[in-house]
Amino acid sequence: MLSKVYCASTIGVDARVIEVEVNMSGGVPKYYLVGLPDRAVSESKDRIDAALKNAGAHFPRGRITVNLAPANLPKEGSAFDLPIAMSLLAVSDQINTDKLSKSLILGELALDGKLRPVKGVLPMAVEARNQGLEYLVVPSANGREAGVVDGINVMAFDDLEQVMQWFNDSSTHEPLKIDPKTLFTTNGKIDVLDFADVRGQENVKRALEVAASGGHNAITL
Repeated sequence: MLSKVYCASTIGVDARVIEVEVNMSGGVPKYYLVGLPDRAVSESKDRIDAALKNAGAHFPRGRITVNLAPANLPKEGSAFDLPIAMSLLAVSDQINTDKLSKSLILGELALDGKLRPVKGVLPMAVEARNQGLEYLVVPSANGREAGVVDGINVMAFDDLEQVMQWFNDSSTHEPLKIDPKTLFTTNGKIDVLDFADVRGQENVKRALEVAASGGHNAITL
């Protein structure tokens, strides 16, 4: 049996869609993870196993091969936890798979099944939209970041059990609605400075944008 789930990885400031393929066959139970995973990805099995049990599901038994494609691209970070878990649930017939081919899934799993935020969600949301995907499944903590991207339904969840319920029944959860303007206002008043209000000073604004995007410090004189 074979299942496929979409997730993504960042390369610089851009994102690349990654296919999580899971094949399950009979024989002595064994788990293989291939496709140039880093240490954080390689350690995902134990997190996924515990999270599935605490969400009322089970880790499938058998000879399981998880492939992260394209295989020549290094895979980094913990955002692969949730897509691997959903692909395992799909290959073992524990969830409805109708929406899997339309979704890009991201998220780190805690042992109790809670979803932890991941980095780089904004460019991943843009890439998911550009690839024509209909849904973006993310942890609730990443919902506002992903929600500023038009043209894709952002589904933000607190835990693995909620994600499973939504795949089995779409009526359990509604897409997140974010108005980007509300992120910069409080009670109708401007709460932060907007570069659109500054005329000229292009070099200074560019320097501050680079510092903010990279999480760097900036010194003003």
